[in-house]
Amino acid sequence: MVFLMGPTASGKTALAIDMATQHNCEIISVDSALIYRGMDVGTAKPTAQELALAPHRLIDILDPSESYSAADFRRDALTAIEDIIARGKTPLLVGGTMMYFKALLEGLSPLPSADDAIRQQILLQAETEGWESLHRELCAIDPVAGQRIHPNDPQRLSRALEVYRISGKTMTELTQTKSAGLPYDVVQFAIAPNDRSVLHQLIAKRFAMMLEQGFVDEVARLKAREDLHLDMPSMRCVGYRQCWQYLDNEFDHATMVDKATAATRQLAKRQLTWLRSWPDLQWLESGVEGNLVTLMRQSR
Repeated sequence: MVFLMGPTASGKTALAIDMATQHNCEIISVDSALIYRGMDVGTAKPTAQELALAPHRLIDILDPSESYSAADFRRDALTAIEDIIARGKTPLLVGGTMMYFKALLEGLSPLPSADDAIRQQILLQAETEGWESLHRELCAIDPVAGQRIHPNDPQRLSRALEVYRISGKTMTELTQTKSAGLPYDVVQFAIAPNDRSVLHQLIAKRFAMMLEQGFVDEVARLKAREDLHLDMPSMRCVGYRQCWQYLDNEFDHATMVDKATAATRQLAKRQLTWLRSWPDLQWLESGVEGNLVTLMRQSR
């Protein structure tokens, strides 16, 4: 199998399509935003023409109102991998959701799947009592997780409480056990520009292109739905929250652009931080022809 990782806007999709068309590869998307239907422009989803040329698995598999965990991804990815290998092809896993790659490579603790009803109960409790109160509750239940999770981190705080309310066991207890790692040989690549300023330019250019392609209209359609709100994982994707707030008249268009590009740069920074400590990784420079072909030959 081949992993192709990298920060947002680094050129992963274009390179993956080249690989799929020139080699015996089939693409599996490793992206927590591309899973959602109707979120096309703001996620830089491959176009219909690109998907016809090189189909991607695990794209457009959920409605934005639904939740999807790393465990869900691992289950679906393993099914796709087995099918691709059985047909004599090489699975090419492409994306920037590093937690998904890690879950696939190393296995996961047996944490329960998300429960929307319990999550809603936690959100309502937070609205009435505040996240500080919920953090104190977590510290009483699971002092280790309470020490690790900041009270101003509602996503992780909510998940830790959700796990306990579903299973009756703390996240600390459950994470002491992991499932088996990936039972395949993996060649791992990461692609990025050598100069961070180049990546920032690519991010700004891509967001400007998204605006030209109708990103604001896309968010307006999502916002018009009664079943979506800003606390959902889908609406926490970079750009969507900032555009939603712009449509709520919280700030002007220029501020929205600044906030969205800044959030995307922060995402890229987190992705690069993951990758710098990633073992057995071979780096490719964005925009350089032929460097992947050379490395793949060496890896064989």
